[in-house]
Amino acid sequence: MAMPRKLAATAALALLCSSASAFTSFQVPNPFAAVKPSTTGAIELEEKLLAAIEQKDKRLDNSDEIASLVTKLEATSSIPRPAVAPQIYGRWRLLQTTNADTASPIQRKAVDTSKFDIFQDVVFNDEKQLLVRQIVKFSEKNELCVDALASTPAYPLAELTDREGTGKILGLNILGVSFVGEEAAENPDRPDSRIRFVFDEGKFDFGGLSLPYPVPFRNPLFRDAVKGWIDVTYLSDRIRISRGNKGTTFVLKKEEE
Repeated sequence: MAMPRKLAATAALALLCSSASAFTSFQVPNPFAAVKPSTTGAIELEEKLLAAIEQKDKRLDNSDEIASLVTKLEATSSIPRPAVAPQIYGRWRLLQTTNADTASPIQRKAVDTSKFDIFQDVVFNDEKQLLVRQIVKFSEKNELCVDALASTPAYPLAELTDREGTGKILGLNILGVSFVGEEAAENPDRPDSRIRFVFDEGKFDFGGLSLPYPVPFRNPLFRDAVKGWIDVTYLSDRIRISRGNKGTTFVLKKEEE
């Protein structure tokens, strides 16, 4: 009986070693690993979108062609978790935006003309706080710069709680009308896509002469009204599509550093 027991033990050991070898060769997917999105078709769609925008003589436009291309790009696989992806940081040039009735009259007027370049910088200030900086370049030395403190899962800001009011003042659209409540809920199918912000300060710079932007962003009476967010619905190394809390869609192109 000793020999059968020895053979059984040997067979069991061989089976165990075989199972261990098979287990160690099996790779468990890492859910936090960077996923390289498929670019099949996306580059072609980007080119078509850029060409369609180039044909327009104004930046503020509700073109059906552009809207269709934007929707198609949003349906492709782009860089995941875009609000915290490394590609989000840097300077972006505003190429096109939709003319939403809920946007503020000031916003519509500012982006309507294509005479001035408009940029959006996603950067950090000296206190290492995340900023979304809006820049309107009137000329090489003259510009308007408006800074908004920003918050993402990677760089949370405690102040940036959900906005409570739509922003209407006496029933009028002065600073824009925002989605709130269920209308402002994040899309669970697009994790880490939202950048929250609150406008904090602004200034005009005319060749070294600095003048404050005439909106009291830090006044407690206006603080909720100057909160907002953008959902990044498409992100690549050169194109970003975002949808804002006032129903506006933005198409931006990354500036070379």
